[in-house]
Amino acid sequence: MKKISHLFAFTALLFLCLLSPLPRTTAGDLRSDRKALLNFGTSVPHTRRLNWTSNGSPCNSWIGITCARVDSLTRVIAVRLPAVGLYGSFPANTIGNLDALITLSLRSNQLAGDLPPDVLSLPSLRHIYLQHNNFSGTIPSSLSPNLVALDLSFNSLTGDIPKTLQNSTQLTRLKLQSNGLTGNIPSALNVTQLQQLNVSYNQLNGSIPSTLQTFPSSSFVGNNELCGPPLKKQCPNLAPSPSPSPAPSPVHLPPRTRPTVPQRRKGVTKSKKLSGGSVAAIAVSSVGGFFLAMAVLVCFLKKKQRKPEEGVGGVNGRAKGKGDEKPNEGYGSGVQEGEKNKLVFFNGYAQSYDLEDLLRASAEVLGKGRYGTSYKAVLEDGTAVVVKRLKELVVGKREFELQMEIVGKMSHHPNVLPLRAYYYSRDEKLLVFNYFPFGNFSSLLHGM
Repeated sequence: MKKISHLFAFTALLFLCLLSPLPRTTAGDLRSDRKALLNFGTSVPHTRRLNWTSNGSPCNSWIGITCARVDSLTRVIAVRLPAVGLYGSFPANTIGNLDALITLSLRSNQLAGDLPPDVLSLPSLRHIYLQHNNFSGTIPSSLSPNLVALDLSFNSLTGDIPKTLQNSTQLTRLKLQSNGLTGNIPSALNVTQLQQLNVSYNQLNGSIPSTLQTFPSSSFVGNNELCGPPLKKQCPNLAPSPSPSPAPSPVHLPPRTRPTVPQRRKGVTKSKKLSGGSVAAIAVSSVGGFFLAMAVLVCFLKKKQRKPEEGVGGVNGRAKGKGDEKPNEGYGSGVQEGEKNKLVFFNGYAQSYDLEDLLRASAEVLGKGRYGTSYKAVLEDGTAVVVKRLKELVVGKREFELQMEIVGKMSHHPNVLPLRAYYYSRDEKLLVFNYFPFGNFSSLLHGM
């Protein structure tokens, strides 16, 4: 009897074990992230050297890698390797194993073959930038439902635009231009969030869905079989109907071009020798007129008391004649090659991009002042910042950094435009602020 009871207990225990779920696969950690990156680096040829080593941490100055705390663990959240000479196919089980990855940017390389489905389906992935490569084949239907930006433009992709994009309810930017895509444009795209759309220069056909007709015609041109508003080509067997008024949208620039800064007024310009107080005054120029007037007064008094100092790096405050005037250039033209990543962020602002990302961002001029020009720069992930370029400012590095520390502390004041980061070199000085789409400081004060 006792043997039977023991046998019954053993059988019951075995049955419960079989019913119990298997232990879940443990989430990745930094070691698995490093392994995935090293596998990618050794599998994909590249012309520029990457400082990825097996005995180092990805978060310690690895080129193109950004880390952050995720669920109390330090993880790789961004891989940015634009224009580093990557070529060949994209191997599976490499980047696709970074299960905390948020941003992937491999644009302007020579990667070929199929798009990696294990990467594009990562649930954590929100920003994908694979434009200007040689990818072919179709776009995988298993796309991350959390996508915010997807840029696959300027490749050799074929097939249909996947209807599963309708599941990406947070998608704000979709760029598929200059491929060989065919078929109809899915009508179920979530247009409530979509702000940028470009499917031009493909082989799409059929009518443009009514929900997408508010986008400009430049979003659809170059598809000979595509018809309906906003294109002028009428669809067959359809009576003409008035086109809806297009919604305001950003100006679409021609492919492979960057905005240029309007040419500076010709004439004799002089390098301006300013004190450290002037640097601070410029950086916090968004404060009210009273504070600005007081700062200018202090600067004036300090300039009266100080003797002119010798310029930095051999500039020496010489006047520039017409023959010295440089051609039209945007911010960052004076950045030194060896200092491409020396963007200094202030406490409270995550280093989610580097100087190279800032220099590659699309830019538009917001205004010009006595000491420089302000630009609105839109980064790959859609983040907008203001870049103040102090081109004519002549000041020593140590003095500049001291004033930036002062300004950085003042940025927590509610009436000061927050300063996120700065860059210093002999020929270029940049200040990076938050962007507020409400006009100038007067508009903020008076609600106009």
